[in-house]
Amino acid sequence: MTRPPAHVPTVIIGAGHAGLAMSHRLSQRSICHVVLERGEVANSWRTERWDSLRLLTPNWQNRLPGADAHRDDPDGYMTMPEITDMITDYCTMIAAPVRTHTTVTRVGVRDHSYTVETDRGTWTCDAVVIASGGSNIANVPTASADVPDSVNQITALTYRCPNDLDDTGVLVVGASATGVQLADEIIRSGRAVTISVGEHVRVPRTYRGRDVFWWMDNAGILDERHDEVDDLVRARHLPSPQLIGTPEHRTVDLNALTDIGVDIVGRLGRIRDGAAQFSGSLANVCKMADLKMNRLLQRFDDWAETTGVAGIRPAERLAATRVPSPPRLELHFVEHDIGTIVWATGYRPDYSWLDVPVLDRTGRIRHHGGIADAPGLYVTGLNVLRQRRSSFISGADQDSEDLSEHLERHLELNRRCQ
Repeated sequence: MTRPPAHVPTVIIGAGHAGLAMSHRLSQRSICHVVLERGEVANSWRTERWDSLRLLTPNWQNRLPGADAHRDDPDGYMTMPEITDMITDYCTMIAAPVRTHTTVTRVGVRDHSYTVETDRGTWTCDAVVIASGGSNIANVPTASADVPDSVNQITALTYRCPNDLDDTGVLVVGASATGVQLADEIIRSGRAVTISVGEHVRVPRTYRGRDVFWWMDNAGILDERHDEVDDLVRARHLPSPQLIGTPEHRTVDLNALTDIGVDIVGRLGRIRDGAAQFSGSLANVCKMADLKMNRLLQRFDDWAETTGVAGIRPAERLAATRVPSPPRLELHFVEHDIGTIVWATGYRPDYSWLDVPVLDRTGRIRHHGGIADAPGLYVTGLNVLRQRRSSFISGADQDSEDLSEHLERHLELNRRCQ
């Protein structure tokens, strides 16, 4: 095993798209650094995604700094093998100094520098960039402890395909992008599916003949900066939009799921006496999602009228979300032959190894546009980090440029103070 050097100016933790984009920017600025990765390059994409998953963003948008977007099928959506190949090829192209199979066990402060301990040695450095992502641990509600032993529980991190499930019914809890995609896939495999719906973001896959991301990109929504967002905390914790990437560019929302036989219920409240109990506010939750979607579509329409953009279809509106009346308030697992619960209830980061006083009460890093509340500590690859675009692969381009500039100034200041 090659021993790490005693000191390197910067350590990047994580060799996904965000960490590699930062590596490219530091190389451009001639800043010596190392990228530490617990598995292979693009490890999370390789090991923590279900088989059929495709990116939500069209290929033309998946640009990384110094590389072109996917040219062969610009309007398609990458599969998981394609995205891992893209990131791996990018790593090779930029000659990133990656140490794979190197797990960080502790990051601490020593004087005016950082100590990065791993299972393959220890580095000291002047700056640390945390690019390990915000989806390391599945958010499973406490109600899971009351699920009967006869019901199998899995999360979106462990689900791979319907063939891994038995033939009984499935309760999917959560109706963001993950929840609606899994409900859609599982019911098409012949299994009965019920989906529990809380707050969600409804958008069409295409609008007026163009992909919804074409509209968000051109109307400037994705470029809205973090310091321009009215409620930044809420924006960073919003569910991902109800979208799916398919060759047919089809929309998957609650109406689409109802049309193929998925039962829709409200937000999961508790599990008691072998039954799941749901909120009765499903209709109001769906009305709010419809209202917000129509406000977004109106913003698209206003932009189109102001700019006079050509080649688009007339304005349109989607039908209101249909909900059962009265809503089902309880689902007994045995009576309804429910054998599996899929928790599609979001994720949270794992910073258990971070021994620096920058975590808030929820275990997330306190930061201002990726600049953490500790000199020389940065975080990247998170939702609405510096702009709304940060939530997607293309956001790593500008985020890495801004953060690398700030990091370079930090290193220069350190040198002057020594």
